[in-house]
Amino acid sequence: MMILKKKMIVGGTLIALAAGIALPQSAAALDAKQKEELGAFIKEYLLANPEIMLEVQEALTTKQRAQQQAAATAAIADNQSAIFNSAYDFTLGNPEGDVTIVEFFDYNCGYCKRALSDMDQILAKDKNIRFVLKEFPILGPDSLAAHKVSAAFRAIAPEKYGDFHRGLLGGEERATEETAIAVAASLGVTEAQLREKMEDDPHDAGVREAYTLANDLGITGTPSYVIGNEAVFGAVGSGELTKKVANMRQCGKTAC
Repeated sequence: MMILKKKMIVGGTLIALAAGIALPQSAAALDAKQKEELGAFIKEYLLANPEIMLEVQEALTTKQRAQQQAAATAAIADNQSAIFNSAYDFTLGNPEGDVTIVEFFDYNCGYCKRALSDMDQILAKDKNIRFVLKEFPILGPDSLAAHKVSAAFRAIAPEKYGDFHRGLLGGEERATEETAIAVAASLGVTEAQLREKMEDDPHDAGVREAYTLANDLGITGTPSYVIGNEAVFGAVGSGELTKKVANMRQCGKTAC
C-alpha cells in the first residue's frame, strides 16, 4: 500500500512539474522524513523510466513554442506597416499579390542561401504571391557591409535588385563589401556610384528597424518569415510555406 501511495504521489508530482502548476496537497504536506523517502523514490523511478524526462522536455518545448508564437502574433498585429510595407524593403513577385511572405535574411546565412531556391520555386509556381525581402544583417561586420552596398544598389537600380540579391546570396564566396561591389559591377552599377550613395545615405535606419522588429517578433536567426498572423522560424522549405499560403487563402490564417 505504501509503494502504491508513493507511485501515486510521484505521478502527481511529475505531472505537476510538467504542467508548471502547484504540487498536490498530499505531496506538499509531507514531513521531512517522508520528503526524503519520496525524493529517493522519485530518483529511482526516473532512473528506471528515463523516457519520462523526454516527455517532460517535449511538453516544455511545446509550451515555449506556443508562448513564442503568441508573442509574435501580438507583435505582428502591432507592426503591420513596418513588417509588410516598409520603405526599406524590396518586393519580388506580384506587388498586388493576395498573400505576402516576408523573409528576414542575412547574406552570409548558409540556411538563407539554401532557402533562396524555396523563394524562386514559390514565385515560379504562384503568380499571385508578394514576396518581401527584409535585410537583417546579424552575422558580423561583413554582413553589415554587404547590406550597405545592397541598399545603395537598390536605391540606384531597383529594377535590377532581384538579380543582385540572387547573385550575392547565391554566391559561394562570403558576402563582404568587396563581393557585393563586384556583383553590383556585373550588373552595371559602379563602385563610385555605390560609394557616393552610401555616403549620402548610410542606410542605418533600415537596419535599426529590422533589428527592432526582429526583437519584437522573437526572431533570433535567419531565415525567418512572416506570413499573415504567424512568424515562421527557420528554413522550413517551400512546401511548408506554400501550405501556409494556401491556408491564408482558404481561411485567412496560416493554420485552418
